[in-house]
Amino acid sequence: MQCRTCPVTEELPHVDATLLDTPSLAKLDLPTGAGHPPRILILYGSLRPQSFSRKLALEAGRILRRFGAETRVFDPHDLPILDSVPASHPRVQELRALSLWSEGQVWVSPERHGTVTGVFKNQIDWLPLEEGSVRPTQGRTLAVMQVCGGSQSFNVVNALRVLGRWMRMVTIPNQSSVARAWQEFDDDGRMKPSPFYDRVVDVMEELFKFTLLVRDRSDYLVDRYSERKGAARARVSAAAVVAGVPSPDALAPVVHTRETPKQATACCGTPGSQCV
Repeated sequence: MQCRTCPVTEELPHVDATLLDTPSLAKLDLPTGAGHPPRILILYGSLRPQSFSRKLALEAGRILRRFGAETRVFDPHDLPILDSVPASHPRVQELRALSLWSEGQVWVSPERHGTVTGVFKNQIDWLPLEEGSVRPTQGRTLAVMQVCGGSQSFNVVNALRVLGRWMRMVTIPNQSSVARAWQEFDDDGRMKPSPFYDRVVDVMEELFKFTLLVRDRSDYLVDRYSERKGAARARVSAAAVVAGVPSPDALAPVVHTRETPKQATACCGTPGSQCV
């Protein structure tokens, strides 16, 4: 039985110890952080003239600026449908540039047929998981909110959390769902005082805090063993090409399996094969 307070000495035969990083508080302790205000991008999901998701997005921006953030709200009008134009389209490039600029994001969508609107999803679909060596959303913080035409629902915020995880974002625990949004805003588009408004303030406050915690540490937080291992293998292969020798991967034996009679026939007699 291993002592709970003793150092772990178990061997990991399948792990390259030279590439394994042991996280510590010291590595998360930064002597200085970024001096500029947190940069927050806000996306909303409706093109209606009286869009309540837009009104909520603008209200979120006001609260964030009160905390000291710098905000940008992307207008989804004139953003083409995914793949209907090249990614070089000016509106697509504008959206991608804003995502790269941001250190945190706010996503607000109405509920349509139990999930996010096509207008909102189209914006996310235009953001690639990876572009060259850059991941436009990875490591950024995210707050999710929805507006409901009727009673309160959480379908959209749940769907947005799935999207945020897929985009490798740090989605904060709190969220907001505004029921009967049509009665929560005044004629000037400002959100009326209510428990719903207080919850929006809570969510923006939490996003601001998480962004301060994460933004200067995001490169370290998303640094992964598997990716370090892949990068090391790529460096070895590149060095082998420069030296004019076969890559170590090219010298590895071909491993076949006999899961089916057809595979077994193909396996037998293959030069250099190692049938298992």
